[in-house]
Amino acid sequence: MNGNTGKKTLPEVAIELQGVVKTFGRQRVLDGIDLKVMAGQTTVIVGASGQGKSVILKHMLGLVRPDEGRVLVFGQDLSTISRKELNEIRMNFGVLFQNAALFDSMTVFDNVALPLRERTRKSDAEIRSLVDEKLKLMDLFGSESKYPAQLSGGMRKRVGLARALVLDPKVVFFDEPTTGLDAHKSNEIYRLFYQTQQQLGYTAVIVSHDVPKIFKLSDHVALLAQGQIQGCMPPEQFQLSDNPLIREYVETTMGPIYSSEKEEPGLHETV
Repeated sequence: MNGNTGKKTLPEVAIELQGVVKTFGRQRVLDGIDLKVMAGQTTVIVGASGQGKSVILKHMLGLVRPDEGRVLVFGQDLSTISRKELNEIRMNFGVLFQNAALFDSMTVFDNVALPLRERTRKSDAEIRSLVDEKLKLMDLFGSESKYPAQLSGGMRKRVGLARALVLDPKVVFFDEPTTGLDAHKSNEIYRLFYQTQQQLGYTAVIVSHDVPKIFKLSDHVALLAQGQIQGCMPPEQFQLSDNPLIREYVETTMGPIYSSEKEEPGLHETV
């Protein structure tokens, strides 16, 4: 599929933040952020509420510019490129918002088709084919004529993911993707994340409070604390880190070292 081709042609580092500083009013939210997001892998950003995790996502999306430092996407500095070049880079992005951000007045089909209609010149037949493909991937085929109010919370998340993937993006951003879902529905969504990322090969950046479950899906975990990234490493190393801020976060959110294989055995299922 297109995603697999994109995975092969991407540079090793898909996104890099170098010394990023951002201040809002008197509050210095980001105080020299250094972070590398590796292509084709899943990077999870964790941290206490209000630390600025979503602000990092906004920098990566080019919605906010740093006061200092650089944000490089596919090797291009988002602060120095033209608006046209930025829009071209964004064609490679998909975003799943915290509340799925569906339009209540539009059907499932029209919600998923929206990026294709707004950002491409594809024919109605091509759009129908691409939307049907993503709805099948999300196990939503047959629901295309329904409206968001007729869907469960888990189904709305799946529609949001289908829309995020409909352009076959190289990078997909997830902002607290399981907010409002119970444990069972959260696990369903995580299984979909894993399946689609493995199948399509996109780079995933996930902001989540859902620790430790989210560790199961991650290649790298980065803790944002005190305005800086306190290490970005594989989840096993993260849980055993000597960094006092990471250790405090692990003990606060997880208690004893978490055995993810025993507690959440189904997240990697691809059936």
